[in-house]
Amino acid sequence: MAAQAFAADAKKGKSNFDDNCSVCHNADSTDQKVGPGLKGLFKHDKLANGKAVNDANVTTMINEGGNGMPPFADALTKAEKDDIVAYLKSL
Repeated sequence: MAAQAFAADAKKGKSNFDDNCSVCHNADSTDQKVGPGLKGLFKHDKLANGKAVNDANVTTMINEGGNGMPPFADALTKAEKDDIVAYLKSL
């Protein structure tokens, strides 16, 4: 596995989350907003789509959307998505 050229940055991820995700998702609770609250996401066994919670599946959900969530594949860079995943891990 190749080493990443950069380390994902949870602080930048919080900013990107606030700009792109917080309209529909709570970060500080599991309460439903438009989409599910994401506090403790990486402590759960499964995502809403039934897949395991891991970096790849969370990134796929960000890229492809689903269950009413729009896709962000073209709206965010790979680095921005990696930063958001790092932030979600910190919740």
